[in-house]
Amino acid sequence: MFKTVIGLSALALAGAVHAQAKWDLPSGYGANTFQVQNLQQFANDVDKATAGKLKITLHPGGSLYKANEIKRAVQTGQTPAGEFIISGAANENPLFGVDSVPFLATGYADAKRLYMAARGAQEKALAQQGMKVLFSVPWPGQSLYSIKPVNGPADLVGTKMRAYNPATTRIAQLLKAQPVTIQLAELPQALATGAVQNFLTSSASGVESKLHEQVKNFYPVSAWLPRNITVVNQKDFDALDKPTQDALLKAAAEAETRGWAMSERLDGEYIKQLAANGMAITPPSAELKQALAAIGETMTAEWIKAAGPEGQAIVDAFRKQP
Repeated sequence: MFKTVIGLSALALAGAVHAQAKWDLPSGYGANTFQVQNLQQFANDVDKATAGKLKITLHPGGSLYKANEIKRAVQTGQTPAGEFIISGAANENPLFGVDSVPFLATGYADAKRLYMAARGAQEKALAQQGMKVLFSVPWPGQSLYSIKPVNGPADLVGTKMRAYNPATTRIAQLLKAQPVTIQLAELPQALATGAVQNFLTSSASGVESKLHEQVKNFYPVSAWLPRNITVVNQKDFDALDKPTQDALLKAAAEAETRGWAMSERLDGEYIKQLAANGMAITPPSAELKQALAAIGETMTAEWIKAAGPEGQAIVDAFRKQP
């Protein structure tokens, strides 16, 4: 009888241990970014909705894995979940880079339509790698920052331009600049040492990384709205019971809706802050706009060629939407 009681107690304990899951969720972005703040709210919501059965611990700023290591870490089961910029994986599958095709979608409404057009194909590609998409949130439109004034494309020739994915590398090449791969967390140091002279990034990144301290020129070209994506390893998701899965997905849907609204609202506020911090906000010249638009046409055609029929279908679906 005593052994039976011990056995039942052990089984009950094992069940309790199994019932609570603890997940790490690394992000390459700083704790002060709205993306990570949205992630933290998501983690809090999951904790509350599951009564502590699923606890998600955030690791921002590349503290657990570097930004470019996070996707692989989730894919291989080193961490249950993670957040990364999806276009950073475009070199392994062009479908991951559609939101960074310049001047294909240049505002929030267009970016949302493009996301809806691409979502199915991207989720399928990630599922084949053992991952499930939880939600995806865009950064504000990518605009041009430069240490020196940029009156036209000639001012960018030969300069060191920060790149963070294949698309930004290609833009630098087409502008006859020198692409330098630098993650956002490393950008202030790169600017301080002269490793980078200009770059395309969002107003959010400009404020949150205090880029006004080293860069004084901002050109709101809003070339594209790159999305961060939060994923979970499918095996870890499958290990959850159904009520916990449902609570997780509900919190994820809410995080996506909240994140899009945060991004759009903050974009206007961030640009005002950049100006207040001494950055010159200057509309791009006609010559620069023309050069960037031409790059957009070139890169859209290149992307469709690389992505094949699936890529063509995404662009067609996007362009057909009202």
